[in-house]
Amino acid sequence: MPSKTLHYPSPRHLHALYAGQEENLLHAERALRVKLTSRDDWLKIDAPAGTTLAVAAPAITLAESLFGFLNEARTQGMSIRSPDFHRITDTFARGEGDQLRALLAEPLVIATNRKTIVPKTLGQKLYLQSTLKHPVVFGIGPAGTGKTYLAMAAAVSALLKNEVERIILTRPAVEAGENLGFLPGDLREKILPYLRPLYDALHDMLDAEDVTRLTEKGVIEIAPLAYMRGRTLSNSFIVLDEAQNTTPEQMMMFLTRLGESSRMVVTGDITQIDLPRSKQSGLLEVRHILRDIPGIDFHTLSGADVVRHPLVGKIIDAYENYRNPMNDQNGSASKP
Repeated sequence: MPSKTLHYPSPRHLHALYAGQEENLLHAERALRVKLTSRDDWLKIDAPAGTTLAVAAPAITLAESLFGFLNEARTQGMSIRSPDFHRITDTFARGEGDQLRALLAEPLVIATNRKTIVPKTLGQKLYLQSTLKHPVVFGIGPAGTGKTYLAMAAAVSALLKNEVERIILTRPAVEAGENLGFLPGDLREKILPYLRPLYDALHDMLDAEDVTRLTEKGVIEIAPLAYMRGRTLSNSFIVLDEAQNTTPEQMMMFLTRLGESSRMVVTGDITQIDLPRSKQSGLLEVRHILRDIPGIDFHTLSGADVVRHPLVGKIIDAYENYRNPMNDQNGSASKP
């Protein structure tokens, strides 16, 4: 019976390909109909006992292709987590591995003045790829999935490459437990806390002096969503953050600001809506209205794409199971 042994630089390198979880190898065995044996820095692929040669050879080749893909993905900076491993394995088992290989054919690396940013999960890579291909992209997902950070990285990169003339970053100033009127300070001081996450991300990618200079010149604008009304935003990269807190009217107003040679990314988390219960979220509504329009892409990130502390992904799954008990019973809430 044929077999194949794959060798890697170290045990740690090999473990990173399947998130260091033996149950992930068992999943691959079931999905690909092979037997996998991992020792130290090598992985052996065998056909199960009783398998005919005609079935064994293609199965072993498929498993080898899977781990070749995982190794290349790791080389490009992606972190392989258990949900990623399952998703990728199942894709190869369906014979759709070529679609994933196409993702690696063009490595996605966003270079800014201060750091190089690489998508860490398969979902993040698909999302970032979408922001580079479509004029309007919606990134929807829970906290910590990088949806806003990657959008801003794409915006900064486009500015540095002279693909756009300015960056416009905006959020709705919606009170979450506090009323703006009772906060101390003038209007700018009251609104600043709502925009602080955008400033933080910007300072992570550009030198402080550059941020100040570009902001003073109007090349970078960070403003509440209400400030967008009545404008046409041309030659710009526009990011709307916290879009779950827009009303349908605000969402339509924002989207119709799109001018020539501009790109828009709209991000939000539909599980953290701070609008009054009587108001519908514009982000919830827009998915049904615009989903079939060419040039507009909706990308959903999941708990599998969380790149904060590992507990964040578990917290998100736990809340999802609590809100949807049937998911917990079916064991589907934690799956992508």
